[in-house]
Parts: sequence; structure tokens; C-alpha cells
Amino acid sequence: MKKVILFFLFYFSIFNHLNAQSQSRVSNLYKGTIDGKTPITVYIQAEENQCTADLMYAAMYRYNKSNNWIQIYPTQSKKKENEFVMVEHNFTGVLILQKNGNTFTGLWISSDAKKQLKVDIKEVSMTKKEVDSYEKTMEKVSFENNDC
Repeated sequence: MKKVILFFLFYFSIFNHLNAQSQSRVSNLYKGTIDGKTPITVYIQAEENQCTADLMYAAMYRYNKSNNWIQIYPTQSKKKENEFVMVEHNFTGVLILQKNGNTFTGLWISSDAKKQLKVDIKEVSMTKKEVDSYEKTMEKVSFENNDC
């Protein structure tokens, strides 16, 4: 009987741990423009670092006329929580953004720094089905970019 109780306690603690891990990830979808005219979609995941309690980010974006997603690596400023730098995979460009409420504004800068375009995006709501779809796409993009 004690073994059965211990088994259930062990199973319950693992289930709670896994459930807490899955709930610690927050996903947000943003839509807006680059240069005031080119529509873009940005998907950002935030997850608490288990070691430091800081937020870790994963993200991707695409120009709405394209089906190709660009993986970006966001870093949040330690000095100002609302400032972010997001470097594109293979350093093809950089987004320098400030968050104000549910919007990001800032610049996209080409890797040679010759082009600087204004970025304005605003958070939009997602259904559970959309969240699942974006998460799968994020996994695929990350795998394609980082697989050996």
C-alpha cells in the first residue's frame, strides 16, 4: 500500500512539474509593418530560465507576401526592460525595438548598416489552434537552421 501511495505521489509531482513547465511559456503574435508599407508577422515565445528566473526568448518573423520565416534571436536589455535587440539568423539584419504596452516600435537595420527601416508592430490575439500552428512552425524553422 505504501508503494502505491509513493508511486502516486511521485507521479503527481512529476505531472505538476511538467505542467508548470508548459505553462511558463508565453507566446505572442504581432502584426504590423516595416517601412510603413511592408506587412510583417512576428511570433515571440518567452520562457522563464529555470536557473536565473530571467526570461529567455525565441522568435521568428516573415514578410506577409512570403511563406519563409526568418528566425530571430531576441535579447532583452538588462537596464531597460522595454528595449530589445533581435538578431536575424545568419546576421542578415537586426531589429532594435522598444516595447510599449502591446506594441513594438523601432528599426530594422541591414547587416551592412546601409538600410534602416522603421518597424511598427502590435500584438494580436491567437486561438489555441493558431498557437499550436505557430509553435510547430517555430520548431521547424529552428530545426532547419540549427540541425547538424
